[in-house]
Amino acid sequence: MGFADRDWNRTQARARPMMRGWSVNGVIIALCVAVFMIDGFFGGRRGSNIVIDRTTLEGQPLPAEFATAKLAGSAIPLTQAVQQWGPGVVAAAQRVRLASKDVWVQPLEQGGNVVGLAFSLRSTPLNAWLHFSTSTALLGDSGSGPGFPQVWRFIGFQFLHANLTHLIYNMMGLWFFGPVVERYLGGKRYGAFYLLCGSCGAAMYLLLNYLGTHAPQGMHLPFVLPNAVTTPLVGASAGVFGVIMASAFLAPRAEVLVFFVLPMQLRTLAYALVGVALLSIFFGLDNAGGEAAHLGGAIAGFVLIRRPDVLHALFDWMGRVDPTSRSRRIRRGRVSGVVAVAEIDRILDKIQQQGLHSLTDAERQTLREASRR
Repeated sequence: MGFADRDWNRTQARARPMMRGWSVNGVIIALCVAVFMIDGFFGGRRGSNIVIDRTTLEGQPLPAEFATAKLAGSAIPLTQAVQQWGPGVVAAAQRVRLASKDVWVQPLEQGGNVVGLAFSLRSTPLNAWLHFSTSTALLGDSGSGPGFPQVWRFIGFQFLHANLTHLIYNMMGLWFFGPVVERYLGGKRYGAFYLLCGSCGAAMYLLLNYLGTHAPQGMHLPFVLPNAVTTPLVGASAGVFGVIMASAFLAPRAEVLVFFVLPMQLRTLAYALVGVALLSIFFGLDNAGGEAAHLGGAIAGFVLIRRPDVLHALFDWMGRVDPTSRSRRIRRGRVSGVVAVAEIDRILDKIQQQGLHSLTDAERQTLREASRR
């Protein structure tokens, strides 16, 4: 039995096009692809840096008294920085696990004196403006010193991707599983669901990174991220994990082909992916930060698909354009009398006297709409 033939798919809210011929899921995919292409275009005009660590000249973590030190001079390649400031630069670069060819170094000044070094990655302006990190989220620090929390990054990072493979895998997840969830929730609520799952992924990354960087010195704690607070996070994966968890709730026994070869039930795939995320975080594997975001998105998807009323509470302001939202239904009820209490009472009396089979299609639809209020 296909997704479209299942009972829940026939009775829940239909996905309404956001634009003519476009679903909300399709718009999200198109935006991710467009951002990737624009980012690639600016890739040939790299002029922005993402600061990923600050150290003393000897390669040690920058003391708190120098937290307000400002970038000075021009960024230079790591090999040139070694000649200028000594081998401590290499030790600092190794500490943040960066390839030497990708690292640029810039002096930090405070009170007219060079007090440390900033290590950065070359980036496009779009990536530098939208990527997420603990430093930018909490301190608004994009490299020039603390500012104000840059909350737009909770949304912006979800449309950035590190490379073409990263983009393809995420878009495949949305293409296969997104329509199932959108058909269940309706268009705009699906959009809210997706963005909220992605934001929860960023919040999970932020929490584990904050705990990891504030652990007592020399103590190794499981399930935390001790990487530098400036390490960038990009990708739609957190939102995609939320969508996969939701689709596993809606169609748990649906069969999917992993890598187009291995048959597996959808719920098995979803929980296996969560297991991989947990193990990666526990053992501190290379992509532990990304897996933390996956875990946060999966938890949000698990909860929200079971409590879609939470989306009502958070996003009722979308009711002006969302035919599935509570505020839209209330407004329509005031104008045309749809789902009026008296009408529901009449239908229920009819069921009691004549049986469920006596209802017309319009009366059945009225009951379905009332049950989703």
